[in-house]
Amino acid sequence: MPMTPHCLMITGCNGQVGYELARLDWGGARVVALTRDDLDLADPRAIRAAIRREKPDVVVNAAAYTAVDRAESEPAVAHRINADAPAVMAEELARLDALLVHYSTDYVFDGRATRPYRESDPTSPAGIYGSSKLAGELAVSASGCEHLVLRTGWVYSYRGANFLRTMLRLAATRDAVNVVADQRGTPTYATDLAMLTRDVVLAAGSRGEAGRGIFHLANAGETTWHGFATEIMRRSGNQHVLVNAIGTVDYPTPARRPAYSVLDKGRAIQAFGVDPPDWRDGLDRCLAEYAVRAAADPASSGDLAGS
Repeated sequence: MPMTPHCLMITGCNGQVGYELARLDWGGARVVALTRDDLDLADPRAIRAAIRREKPDVVVNAAAYTAVDRAESEPAVAHRINADAPAVMAEELARLDALLVHYSTDYVFDGRATRPYRESDPTSPAGIYGSSKLAGELAVSASGCEHLVLRTGWVYSYRGANFLRTMLRLAATRDAVNVVADQRGTPTYATDLAMLTRDVVLAAGSRGEAGRGIFHLANAGETTWHGFATEIMRRSGNQHVLVNAIGTVDYPTPARRPAYSVLDKGRAIQAFGVDPPDWRDGLDRCLAEYAVRAAADPASSGDLAGS
C-alpha cells in the first residue's frame, strides 16, 4: 500500500466519525464518501459492488451498528453490520491488495481491569454489541487482508446523538441530572479520532508488518461518565446544573456496560508517532465548534444534523 492512498473509500459518512473523516485532506487522494443511503452494510452484494466499482487502495469502515441496548433484542442485525459486513470488505480488499481500516470498541473487554487495556489483553464482551464487534475483529484478522483494527470508545461530537448532546439538551430544561459515576473510560472527540486515524493511515505505508493489526486509538486521559458530565456543564457555562453521582445499579439498562474500559494507546503512539490530545482539550474544541454552529443556525442548536 502506498504511503498516500490514490483512492480512499469511507463508509458511514453520516455518522460522527465518518463525517469528520470525509472532511479531512488525505494528501490528494480521491475520496469516496458513502453514507448509509449510499451503501447498505446489511447487503453483502452492495458492499462487493461498491468496492469493485471504485477499486480503493484504502477503505476506512466508520459505519457500525452502535445501539448498545437495542442490540440485545436485535442480535442478528448487529452481527450483520458489525461482523458480516467487515468480513465481506476484507475479502474484497484482499483481492486488491488494499488496506482495510476498521473501527472496533472498548466493549470487547469485560471491564474488570484495573489498568488501561492493552491490545494483547483477553477479550470477553458482556453484551451483544461487544460480541458483534469482536466477531468483526476476528473476521478481519483472519481474512488475509492488510488491515488496521482501531479500538476506541466513548465517542462524541457536536453533531448526532451522543452523551455530550444529551447533557447540553438536559441543561436547557433541568436544574439537576443524575449520571453514573462507577463506569470509567475516555471520552473521545470524533474530530480527534478522525485526525488520528488519518495520521495512522498515512504512516502505515512505511511501517510494514509493524503497521498492521489491532491498535487502541482514543483521546488521552480518563474519567467517569459523571466526571465527563461535570466538565461538560462547567465548560459550557451550565455550572448551575447539579450533576448527581449515581451507581450503575441505579440506572439499569438492557446491556451491561464495562465498569472500566480505558484503553492503553502506547502501541499506536510507538508505531505511528501519533499524539492523542487530552480528552478535556477535545471537549473544549467540541464545545467551541458546537457554539459556532449554533450561532450560525440557532434553530438547529437542539438538533444539529447527523446521527
